[in-house]
Amino acid sequence: MNISLTPQLEELVKAKVASGLYGSASEVLREALRLLEERDRIHAIRFEELKMAIKKGLESGEPTPLDVEAIKARGRKRLAAQQKKATG
Repeated sequence: MNISLTPQLEELVKAKVASGLYGSASEVLREALRLLEERDRIHAIRFEELKMAIKKGLESGEPTPLDVEAIKARGRKRLAAQQKKATG
């Protein structure tokens, strides 16, 4: 198998081998591919979790409108209480 790398990636591989962490360019590439495989597995797991969360949300009932003004009012009230407690 022949693999072409950009000059930057080739220098990275050479630096890894020169550091002594890897015995050859092949070891560097095998490690990189293992990490890519691990990342893909993690992405797949997260995607499934997201799908389950969406399903749970859809099954939880009818959506209710978000009342931004009520949320702001509660936040302002909480902030005022904290400030009053801190100064008084």
